[in-house]
Amino acid sequence: MFKILVVEDNKNLRKLMITYLKDNNYEPLEAEDGQAALEVIDANHVDLIICDVMMPNMDGYELSKELRNANYMIPILMVTAKDTIDDKREGFLSGVDDYMVKPVDMDEMILRVGVLLRRANIVNQKKLIIKDVVLSYDEYTLRKGKKEFQLPQKEFQLLYKLLSFPNKIFTRQDLMDEIWGYESESDLRTVDVHIKRLREKFEKFKEFEIVTIRGVGYKGVIKE
Repeated sequence: MFKILVVEDNKNLRKLMITYLKDNNYEPLEAEDGQAALEVIDANHVDLIICDVMMPNMDGYELSKELRNANYMIPILMVTAKDTIDDKREGFLSGVDDYMVKPVDMDEMILRVGVLLRRANIVNQKKLIIKDVVLSYDEYTLRKGKKEFQLPQKEFQLLYKLLSFPNKIFTRQDLMDEIWGYESESDLRTVDVHIKRLREKFEKFKEFEIVTIRGVGYKGVIKE
């Protein structure tokens, strides 16, 4: 059973989150601020953190930075009333993995928790297997049978991202922010160029394809 740490200074909201997590077969832990959360993490294995931003003693940004600086790669879902792009940028740059704005839709929270846990498991394994195709994250390689393709870093990360979440639509901006980073000076056409290169290399593969969603972005599709 996955252990989910809820870090929220609003007691009623914290209890509500815990109830939903229990109802969905997760094992919740709780803390009222970032400092208390660190103590819980020191004493327990934690699979994912749901964290508020504005808290006494240590806020959510500080907690995220503290964990990332200590090389904790626990997925963090930040929940906050702060919804400007600058607030979100600060959250992502501090190390959070996903962002929800209050008031929290509990069903959406559960869905996001599931996605983050799945993503973390894929990254921890650092290997993605699709029928006869194996993508190895540490080596940036794709193998099919006896053939091995060594990919440039960005191409590999882009392909790995799309195939890790089959049928999920990613906008060009989503892919640019995650793979090239918020500080990148590249424009969105960079994503299109890399997609074109990937298609040229793997257009004859029967295991997967990259589909263009016109006017939006791309998705990876696992073929039957």
